[in-house]
Amino acid sequence: MKLSIIIPVFNEEKTIGKIISKIKQTKLQKNIIKEIIVVDDGSTDATASEIRNSKFEIRNFKILRHVKNLGKGAAVQTGLQKATGEIFIIQDADLEYNPQDLAKLVNPILDGSAEVVYGTRLINYPLNLWGNKKTVLPIHLIANRFLTMLTNILYGSHLTDMETGYKVFKKGVIKAIKITSKKFDFEPEVTAKVLKQGVKIIEIPIKTAPRTYQEGKKIGWRDGLVAIWTLIKYRFVE
Repeated sequence: MKLSIIIPVFNEEKTIGKIISKIKQTKLQKNIIKEIIVVDDGSTDATASEIRNSKFEIRNFKILRHVKNLGKGAAVQTGLQKATGEIFIIQDADLEYNPQDLAKLVNPILDGSAEVVYGTRLINYPLNLWGNKKTVLPIHLIANRFLTMLTNILYGSHLTDMETGYKVFKKGVIKAIKITSKKFDFEPEVTAKVLKQGVKIIEIPIKTAPRTYQEGKKIGWRDGLVAIWTLIKYRFVE
């Protein structure tokens, strides 16, 4: 069985080589073949050369490129079109998510207990507003919890982390969904449409290493407003 790992990337010259290396070294179940699909979403730094330099000695490696930056959702769509696996997973190009979690995220699909799996960061995730253990970007944590709560209210789900970057899909589920979002609204759109299909989303706890805006984080407050509108919109259309 083949796992297609889709990596949308924009201006991540410092991390893209490291994340590809981590994926290469990650051990999966014996019957799993990795297919790595990197979608360079119009990067203007050295990301493209870092991707090419990382390709050596990696089988099933595809490099796709957008001439200009279109957004995460657009990059994911491009990757999905070229993916040939039976299972698809989205892997962010920064180092917030650890590829060592891939095996446990894929497991529920392999054993037939799930068709969609999300890696949840927010179970028991602490909210500390001051001190040495202050939460990185606490407003983001509050926003993520609010968006997850809104998802549960609108769609009758019981999720803990709708905005997680680690989302795993059986091919049949994701291919049956028409994705139109071009940017970070991919996350609420795909979640809404999966839930409207009646597909249960299984969550697996993961750990993350959140980064700051100074370290390259790109999602902002406007994306949060768009996510709210996206969740409400797809509750009543399509």
